[in-house]
This record gives sequence, C-alpha cells and structure tokens, in this order.
Amino acid sequence: MQIALDASVCSRPTLEETLAAIAAHGVAAAQFNLGCVPGHEPLPTALAPGVCEAVRRACAQCGVSLAAVSGTYNMIDPDHARRREGERRLRGLIAACPQMGVGIVTLCTGTRDPHSMWSPHPGNGTPAAWRDLLAALADVLPEAEAHGVMVAVEPEVSNVVDSAARARHLLDEMASPQLKVCIDGANLFHAGELPRMAEILDEAFALLGNDIVLAHAKDLDHDGEAGHLPAGHGRLDYDRYLSLLAATGFRGAIVLHGLAEDQIDGCAAFLRSFGTGER
Repeated sequence: MQIALDASVCSRPTLEETLAAIAAHGVAAAQFNLGCVPGHEPLPTALAPGVCEAVRRACAQCGVSLAAVSGTYNMIDPDHARRREGERRLRGLIAACPQMGVGIVTLCTGTRDPHSMWSPHPGNGTPAAWRDLLAALADVLPEAEAHGVMVAVEPEVSNVVDSAARARHLLDEMASPQLKVCIDGANLFHAGELPRMAEILDEAFALLGNDIVLAHAKDLDHDGEAGHLPAGHGRLDYDRYLSLLAATGFRGAIVLHGLAEDQIDGCAAFLRSFGTGER
C-alpha cells in the first residue's frame, strides 16, 4: 500500500507549493481536489484552459502522484437544481481525469439534509432517496466508462449508503465495472455499534473487499457519525482494519485525512508501524 494525504491538509497559495509541502512530509501521493488550484472550486463549473496540463507538470515537478480526485457533491440533494448541477460538474471532472493523470474520482452518496452532505436525515432510508442515487449514478457512469475512470462511493453512516451492505446492494444493482468503493473504517458505525467493531469491519471487507480501490485513514472516539480524529488517536482497531485491507490484496493508496498538518508525520509513522506504505 502507498501512504497518501488529503491535499487540502497542506493547502498553500499555489498548486506547486501545496504539492511541495506534501512531498516535504515524505508522502508521495495525494487525494486531490481542484480547490487546490487557484481560482477553482473543489468541484468547479468548468476547468480553465491548461489546468490539467498544469496539474500534471506540478505533480511531476514535486514527485507527488494523484491517487484520486474529489468529485464530492450531494448526490441526493433535496434541491433538484443543485443536484443536476452537481451531476453536470462531475461529468466534466471525469472527462478531465485522463489529462490530469488520475483514474479514481471519490463521491459522496449524499443525504436529504439540505444544508450539509455529512448530516443524517430520516429521508435517507426511503425508496425515493435510493432512486435518486441510482439516477445520479446512471447519469455519470457512462462518462466514467467512456474515459476509463473509476468512481468510488464511500459507505458513511450519515449518507444514503450508510453501511457495507447498502454499498454492496448499490454495486450489484448498478453492475458497472467503473463503480467501486472507497473504504473508511471510521465511518461504518451507527449509534451503539462500537462494541461490534470486529464484526462490522469483518463484514465490510467480506462484502466489499474485491471492489475497494482507495482507503481512508482517520479515527473516531464515538459511533453514530463519521470519525473525525487523526489516525491512531481514537478507538478504531487499526490492526484489524489494515490486516483486513491487506488480505484483500489491496495495493492502492491509504489516504490520511481529518488531521492538521503538524500531525502528518506522526500519523504516517503510525501507519508504517503496521508495515503499511513506504519505509
């Protein structure tokens, strides 16, 4: 596996400075978002001319590869116009990925909460929410297939895909070779489920292991919402999490996020203590 970093953790005024800061921590890969490019939103309306080539040049110059790029928007937003705009922007990002040299786009399956993609809502479990998610994916998967890009959904307790079982259902229903999984062990535990950590982690990898193309590394101190602590600072059983990930044959990137820049070196060392990443 390769240790990577959420690029926004090292945000600087220029793209080159951001990538150089990542490399200075001994990390050679990043989960990118276009908000790191001056004048662009994380999921921009359109890319300025030459941006893809500039990203490739900066990565080569700084020795940082792109493990993935964020295509995050609320895929079941109750505001239909916002949802359609997110789909349009995502299609444009996917089409640009080959020029940037990145093959994975990460997604948020979304929530009915109108204000935050990361807040739970009782409407998330309804058939209508599921239909909207399927429709959103049906809109973008042909673009992914046309450009050879994988889109990776992440099971997260506050979203419509709130468990490994729901993610498995989604993969089976869409039946697209371009639809894959980003796994984050800190995002899998509904309220009251932490005592079943081993069982839930085992189930997640049994259901999804063959479809995982990216992993996240952060931590949690309680269940019922996404983890928000740096890796190694909470209650996630990292020995089990990383062992299960390795047992799938995964050789991709494990992305540190949810941390401050001054915590990068310690968290990277924590992952390496399990035999993960570059020594």
